[in-house]
Amino acid sequence: MKASSSSSSSSGVRRALALALCLAAGLVAVVTGGGAGGKSSGRRKNKEVFLLGENKFQFGGRIDYRLKKQDSTKTLVVKSEQLLRIQDHDFAIRPGFGASAVPVGIDVQVESIDSISEVNMDFTMTLYLRHYWKDARLAFPSRNNRSRTFDGRLVRKIWVPDVFFVHSKRSFIHDTTMDNIMLRIAPDGNILYSVRITVTALCSMDFSSFPLDTQNCSLELESYAYNENDLMLYWKNGNNSLRTDDIVLSQFFIEEFQSSYGLAFYSSTGWYNRLYIHFILRRHIFFFMLQAYFPTMLMVLLSWVSFWIDRRAVPARVSLGMTTVLTMSTIITGVSSSMPQVSYVKAVDIYLWTSFLFVFLSVIEYAAVNYCTTLEEMRKMRRGRIPSTFDASQAMAFDGCFHDDEIELTPYPGSRSRTMTSDPRESPAPSVAGGNAPPGGGVGVRLHRRKSLRAHVDLLLSHSYMIDSYSRVVFPMSYLLFNVIYWSLYS
Repeated sequence: MKASSSSSSSSGVRRALALALCLAAGLVAVVTGGGAGGKSSGRRKNKEVFLLGENKFQFGGRIDYRLKKQDSTKTLVVKSEQLLRIQDHDFAIRPGFGASAVPVGIDVQVESIDSISEVNMDFTMTLYLRHYWKDARLAFPSRNNRSRTFDGRLVRKIWVPDVFFVHSKRSFIHDTTMDNIMLRIAPDGNILYSVRITVTALCSMDFSSFPLDTQNCSLELESYAYNENDLMLYWKNGNNSLRTDDIVLSQFFIEEFQSSYGLAFYSSTGWYNRLYIHFILRRHIFFFMLQAYFPTMLMVLLSWVSFWIDRRAVPARVSLGMTTVLTMSTIITGVSSSMPQVSYVKAVDIYLWTSFLFVFLSVIEYAAVNYCTTLEEMRKMRRGRIPSTFDASQAMAFDGCFHDDEIELTPYPGSRSRTMTSDPRESPAPSVAGGNAPPGGGVGVRLHRRKSLRAHVDLLLSHSYMIDSYSRVVFPMSYLLFNVIYWSLYS
């Protein structure tokens, strides 16, 4: 009995130990299996994230799934080149090769006109050039029907129109901080290609009316390789295809911008579509009024001061005339140095050289006055009006006229006793033929004869101070008439 009870108790202990070991093994298996499952699911998630190209947005170790949903690149499984099937086509060939010409729409937004050079006859312009065309090879499936935008790195891999600027001297695409190129592709294959360019182009200017001129410059766009059978350029929005910002120039006022269309023919390659951007520039005149016209007018007016200076004051009148002549020469040289060397006469040249002629004639006028005065004195000396001891430099009047009546005259020996006069009208009337007095109380009949041109010249030579009197009226009236004609023709 005692032996049997001890054996039964030992077997119960063994059963309890076995049950405890089983429970412990199951618990360990459960814990171990759960951890392995979590690790495997984590690996799968990380693998999916890696395949989709996800970036984790973590804030304190947690992922922000709201930003994850907003980032559309997380849904892209393929690259842009694969989506657009760039590797499947030869983009060295234009779209629709062998069919009709590719229509390419153009619109331009002028940002600024940087400079206009009269010496080089060119202008520099910065603009946004936009191209519109359709290439079915770049069509792609899209659920939301939204276009995709790329930069210049994709442009090098597809076909774009080869538009260039005719008569351009220099041009470049801005590259700060990257190339200023934008490419936008719609799901149906419509493409917008925009580029920011600065171009320096030739402008054939006509300076015949300078500085009262209006210049018509143009920028011309054309395809270099494709003629009208392969590519057709046209303005995308008609007359509204050309837009400008508020442009302010220092010497010009922009009257209008306009676009036009034409064809250009080359004997070796055929006809090409050409687009024109015309802009009309009207020059501001105020700068040239200050630099050329006003100083010229003042010099001409200053040259007339000599008409009110006594004709005997030789140093004063000669120095004034030479000063005005040299100043006019300096003004003409300064204006000509800033202008291109053209072979025709400009409007400013007409004004400057005509004004120079007026200044020069004022000097010549005094030379004529001095010469006539000398002849007048010599005639009077021969007639006995002026003694040999007379000093002419002492006979000066404040009104600029030389008064011969104030001189005390002594007749030469052998001269007639009657007083001689320089006025031919005071000479005795000629006797009638035969020396007989006419009937009627001895009163002679006086014959009035019209003076000839030589008589007027002789009268002017005998009264040289009258030349200054006439010049005071003739010179200003002539210059005023010249200004009226000049400004009515060119303004």
